[in-house]
Amino acid sequence: MAVATATTEPLHQPLRKRPLPAGRPREWYVSHNRRLKAMRLAIALLDTGVYHPSSADNDRIHAMAERLAIHPPSDTTCRMVRALIRYGR
Repeated sequence: MAVATATTEPLHQPLRKRPLPAGRPREWYVSHNRRLKAMRLAIALLDTGVYHPSSADNDRIHAMAERLAIHPPSDTTCRMVRALIRYGR
C-alpha cells in the first residue's frame, strides 16, 4: 500500500500574466479589475469556510482584503463577491 506524503510545494506552475489588451474603453478595464478582485476575495473566503453569502458581510470581506494585502473593495465589489459565492457553487 502506498503512503501519501504531505508537501508544501505547489502542484502546478502558476499561469503567466499577460498584458491587458490595449484600446478598450476605461470602463472595460475598471470592470475587468473589479471582477478579478471579487474572484480573489470569493476564493479566499471559500477557502476559509464562508460558503453562504449571508456570512460574507462587508466587514468580513474588508477584513479578508486586508489579510490579502489588497485595496479595500467598494460596496459594488462586495456585492459581486456575494454573488460569486451564491452562484459559483
